[in-house]
Formats: sequence, C-alpha cells, structure tokens
Amino acid sequence: MKQEAKNRITEIIKNFQLPTYREIPEVGLYLDQTVKYINTAYDVLPNVEITSSMVSNYVKQGIIDRPVKKYYSRDQICHLLFIVIAKTVLPMDNIKLLFDEMQKVKAYPPEIAYEYFRLELDNVLSYVFGLKDEVELIGTTSTDTKKLLRNTIMSVSYKVYLDLAIQEIKKETPNE
Repeated sequence: MKQEAKNRITEIIKNFQLPTYREIPEVGLYLDQTVKYINTAYDVLPNVEITSSMVSNYVKQGIIDRPVKKYYSRDQICHLLFIVIAKTVLPMDNIKLLFDEMQKVKAYPPEIAYEYFRLELDNVLSYVFGLKDEVELIGTTSTDTKKLLRNTIMSVSYKVYLDLAIQEIKKETPNE
C-alpha cells in the first residue's frame, strides 16, 4: 500500500469520533431518524451501517427495548451505536449475551457505560492505526465485563483497519 493511502487511512481515524452521550439527542428520534443518525456517526468506516429493518429485528429479539411512542431514546441509540460496530465481528446472539452480562453486573449507568465504550473505541483505534504506541488503561479497574468489551473493540478495530486497507489497495490496483 502506498504512503498516500496510509496517510488517508490515518486521517480518517484521526478525525473519527463518536458523539458524546450528551451530544446524542435527548428528545428521542423516529426509526428513520435513528438509522440516519447512527449511519452518519459511522459514515467514514467501511461496512459499518444499520437499516430500519435491522433495528426492528433487534427490538423483536429483545436486544433493545421497544421505542416509546415510536421514539428511540438516547440510551437506545447508545445501544445501537455499540451494536452496529460490534456486529461487524460478532453474531447477534453473542451481542445479546454481552448485553445480558452487562445487565447482570449493573455497575454502570447508561451514560458511564456508553462513554467508556466511546473512549475505549477511540483509544484502541488510535493504537491499531499507529497513532499511539500503546493502548491506555481507561478507568481504574479492569473487570471481566470491561475485558469482554475491550476485546470486542480490539477485534472491531483490526477489522476496520483491514477494511480500510483493502479499500485503498483496490483503488491502487488497476482493473484487469
């Protein structure tokens, strides 16, 4: 892969950042608005997207709560932001299992859990893409749940790296 391609990939990751918990609309969004919001948050990452039918299926499967009066809350959007990226490396059954495990622990309110996920994703992506020399420890404790989340994010980050690198290699390769 050429240096220009490596630089483009690095810039994508430097500029990528999920919205903070407080930046996610508090008023609730309709299904189509929710899908658009999530896809916009991940628009620079290849193969990370969601559809209205996927969201409806997650509700039917009990992975996320039903919308209230057709509105998806901030907490539901946070769950979907995690699901859409985790599903690139995990089957939905395992994602549901992770959510169930997190519910058992109930150690963190939704805002704290989402912020941990958001910061950890930024932390690990920066490491995988060579913007940092090591992965930082976020928080003061390392629980089994945090280890599961970090390993999921590590897997996602390596997949994102591969997807972006392959995308660039395809651009460089002349059609035969």
